[in-house]
Amino acid sequence: MIASLAGLGIVAAWFVGAYLCGSIPFGWIIGKMRGVDIRRHGSRNIGATNCGRVCGWPWGALAFVLDVAKGFGPVFAAVALMPGLASDSGPQTVWLLNVGVAVGPILGHTFPVWLKFKGGKAVATSLGVLLAIPVLWWIALVALGVWVVAVAASGYVSVASTAAALAFGAVYGCFYRTEALTTYLPVTVFVALIIVLVIVRHRSNYGRLLKGAENRVWGKKRSGGET
Repeated sequence: MIASLAGLGIVAAWFVGAYLCGSIPFGWIIGKMRGVDIRRHGSRNIGATNCGRVCGWPWGALAFVLDVAKGFGPVFAAVALMPGLASDSGPQTVWLLNVGVAVGPILGHTFPVWLKFKGGKAVATSLGVLLAIPVLWWIALVALGVWVVAVAASGYVSVASTAAALAFGAVYGCFYRTEALTTYLPVTVFVALIIVLVIVRHRSNYGRLLKGAENRVWGKKRSGGET
């Protein structure tokens, strides 16, 4: 019992640390360093896309890399240091504990404590998290490839992010169909939640796409459009 409570305490500490790491608003920080609050310009989003639109694409690329890193770092450390934390309880419990930490950076970016819980869409941070999970990293690279192709083909980050999320779910479901509802059940739930989060956080973008008011990565900015 004491060992179990100690284990849960360790996981809780890891989760808080991962959440605080994910809460670091790199896009906003870069904007402030450039003399602008990106929450007052463009889409008013703190993510890499809006940072790039407002501050220039080299700065947006930097924000993207940093957002990926803040998702990857704490989860990679947790996976490396906690794999045997609950080994006596079976592999499903181990995955549950690691996934519990993996939720932290995503919630941190979406609801950052430093910015009154008003954050971004967590696409880049989710990519970093997925790259840190052993059974998912290669699917994350596939999804990144889909994202790049979708951006090049459509010009819309929102379309690319949605396509990448759906592709990730499809590849995961096909490749791990045997383990998805057994050993990897916590991972399956986690993957499903990420896909839902991406779709929900882009719902306003879908409305603008239907109205023809969504901004492309390049080209003339439409009045009222945002990504």
